This record gives sequence, C-alpha cells and structure tokens, in this order.
Amino acid sequence: MLEIKSVNLKRSAVDTLVVPVCEDQDIHDDPTVTSLVDAAKALEEFNGKKGERLTLFAPADTRIARVVFFGLGNTANLTGETLRSVAGKAVQHGIHCGLSRLTLATPDAADLPVDSETIFRSLAEGAILANHLFDRYKQEKEKKPLKRVVLTGSAAQKKVCADLIERTAAICQGSILAREWVTTPSNEKRPEAFAERIQAVSAPAGLTVKIMDERWLKKQRFGAMLAVGQGSSAKPRLVTVDYHPKGAKKTLVLVGKGVTFDSGGLNLKSAGGIETMKMDMAGAAAVAGTLLALARLKPDLRVVGVMPLVENMPSGTAIRPGDIVRTYAGKTVEIGNTDAEGRLILIDAMAWAIDQFKPDTVIDLATLTGACMIALGEKIAGVFSTDADLARAIVASGEATFERCWHLPLPEDYKDLLKNEFADLNNMSSSRYGGAITAALFLSAFVGETRWAHIDIAGPAWIKKAADYCGAGGTGFGVRLLCDWIEKMQA
Repeated sequence: MLEIKSVNLKRSAVDTLVVPVCEDQDIHDDPTVTSLVDAAKALEEFNGKKGERLTLFAPADTRIARVVFFGLGNTANLTGETLRSVAGKAVQHGIHCGLSRLTLATPDAADLPVDSETIFRSLAEGAILANHLFDRYKQEKEKKPLKRVVLTGSAAQKKVCADLIERTAAICQGSILAREWVTTPSNEKRPEAFAERIQAVSAPAGLTVKIMDERWLKKQRFGAMLAVGQGSSAKPRLVTVDYHPKGAKKTLVLVGKGVTFDSGGLNLKSAGGIETMKMDMAGAAAVAGTLLALARLKPDLRVVGVMPLVENMPSGTAIRPGDIVRTYAGKTVEIGNTDAEGRLILIDAMAWAIDQFKPDTVIDLATLTGACMIALGEKIAGVFSTDADLARAIVASGEATFERCWHLPLPEDYKDLLKNEFADLNNMSSSRYGGAITAALFLSAFVGETRWAHIDIAGPAWIKKAADYCGAGGTGFGVRLLCDWIEKMQA
C-alpha cells in the first residue's frame, strides 16, 4: 500500500497532498510545495506549530484537490518519532475522511536534524502502522484503510530506498500481527487455539514450528508451567518457532510470556485489573511477530522463539498459595501468590530453551508486573540484565524505534526477598516494594551464566485510547525494538 514515487506536483492530478510544516523554516525543496506552504502560513490560523492542521482545497495553478498541512513545531526538535507521528496522523485523517489514497510530501533531509534514511523509514512506519484497523468483530465496517500512500521522492531515492521500504513493511506487518493477537478476545485464543494461529502464519513463511502439548510438558517435567495451567480446562502448550539459516554461527532465543487470559487464579484480580487481561500474552505475540519479520529480513543468525502458552483460571484444580512446585531446572518454588504466574511459565521455558538450543543470548518479553508500570508509567518498558552492554543496546534500539525502555537494576541483596523457609524460592517477594526488580531476580535464578535480558512490557503492550499510529488495544510493542536490535547487533 506504500511506495516512493517521483511526482510532478505542478502538473500531476493529486487527490490529497499532505505537507509537514515546521514553524521556523521551510523543510521542502519542491517549489510547488514551498509555494503552498507560503500560502498556508499567510493565513492567521496556521503557523506550523506542533499540532496545528489546515486544509486548502483546489489551490491555484495545480491539479491538487486538497492539501492538508500538519504543523511539526521547531526544526531543532524534529526527530524520527515526529515524522512517524505526522505520517500516522495523516493516514488517520485520510481514513476518517473516507479517502482511499494520499500523497505525502517528503521533507528534504538537508534542512533537518535527521538523515534521509530515517525520514523515509519513519514516514513509512507511521503510515503502515496507522493504516491498521481492528474491526473483525464489527458487523458494520464504518472505516476503511487507505489503499495507497505515496511518499514523494526522486528516482534516485526510490532506487536507494526500495529495500528500506520493503524491510520496514516486513517489520510493521510483524507488529500489526502482534497487535491483532493481543486484541483478539481470550475465548478465541486459548492456548491450543493460539498455538495453531501461530503455526498457521509461521509455517508458510518458511519457519519451523513445533507445538508441544501437556503430555510432553509432563514428560519433560515443566512443573511450574503445568501448575499455572492446571486450573483451566484449556491445557497448556509450548510453541517454538525456529528461523535457522544455513551457516548461522550464533543463536538467539526469544522467550515470550503467553498467558492467554490471566484471572489471577485463586488470588483473583479485582475489578479494574481483570478486564484487559486478554493482553497478558503480549510477550508471546511480540516474539511470534518478530520471527515472522525475520523470515523476510533474513539475518545471518539463528533465532528461536519460545512461547509458553497457558490460561490462569480459578477452579477446584487450580494451584493454591502455599503449594510447592518443582521446576524444569529442578529448583522448588513455593507459591506465594497465584497471580505471580508469568514468571513461573517463563522459568521453565527459559531453562529448557537454554538446555535445548545452547543460545549465545536469551531475551524474554513479558507483561510481568504492575510494579514496572508504577515505576515507569504506561509507555516505557523496564530492561533488566547483568550485562550492561546488552541493556544499553536494547535501550538504544528503544530510542531509535520509540519503543522506549529504561535500564533498571538487579541488586544482589534483593535476592534475600525471595528466600523461603520450605522451598528454594518463593514466587513472591516478602516486601511490597520493588516488585519489578524482584520478579526479574526470580527469573535470573534460572538462566545460569547465559547472557540474558528481561524486558517488562506490562505498560506499553496495551493502550486504552488510540495514539497517532496505533489504535486502542494491543500495540505490538517489542517487534520493532527487537528487529532494530538484531539488525544493529550484526552490523
């Protein structure tokens, strides 16, 4: 739906032209666009300030039906996220107005603090991501996505950026698929059904998919994961999706928490906390979406996605506080709270994946703790790792993609908060404070010496209200972050 095209705006018929405008200087090199911006700024209601919007219809001496100007503010403050957002706003405006296509005037990199590659990538990301509508459960489809978005550019730019646009589209499609899965109601993605959905899209992409059922899990002694799922009539599944190019010298394992609905178990969640718990499998969705993107990006390392899928429900067979379970790694855990279930399925999956694949690096993504949301809010993920370089690299990729992360500590003395009188560990801290840290420390006890990072995405995995390039619901957070990190790791 998106392409770079050389457009003669003086002579070509254009339905809708979108023009980003800075308030302090002209950022376009096309004389027609410059003239249009001058006409817009001659009006009192538009100066190019951030958030301003103005529409002119049928401007003189052109064949353009309408021009929509979006203010960006000062040039010095312009970033890739600014451009991502304006492209998203433009597409959402087009959808709202019932348009089928639009042309976006690409700013000239010479006048901006960002390079040409960042400009085209950011505009493409914003446009593709904003064009996603989740309306499968609506009988009447009130809105329709745009059929075509054109970014203006020279023939040389089109040639240079062709691969960039293709790669961006692959990553964004992975994000969109993750969004779809997260927003899908839990009655349609119980563990077996979700596993089959992952397989249905991954296998045709050339990825190797394996689904392990509860009998396999019992045989392999996934005691913690089975304990979480034992209260539900829907049995757990472990899914692996393997991208394994010939000659790969390194192996990366991505582990995603996949609780398809989290009631809290016998420690039942209260009203206000339970309604959106269909999103508690956002880590697994992000991992699967990342693998689908990598199947098209084709990096030269092996990447294995490992997704433990369970449903955490209260019943007569549910795990109880005070129960002690034996994990895959052999360590025992007393259940201090049945709502601290994500860490239980992750430790079995990570310990098994380390034994099975001998990875160079393990990264897990999980909507793990409300404590991380209290610390960082709803828009920033927490990163935990004893490898400072790994944590810094993830944070840097978060800055580049605006899937923002913050490095939080793993203090050794906080491990005392997980000690237990009757088992090796408790799944809950003995303190009400520092919950995101103690949860990460609990995970760290099961990765040994393997290079590892934990990303707590409890906040940014879900949004209540639509943003510039993401509708309400699942955000797909983590796909663009991981793809950027993997790309830079190989550079």
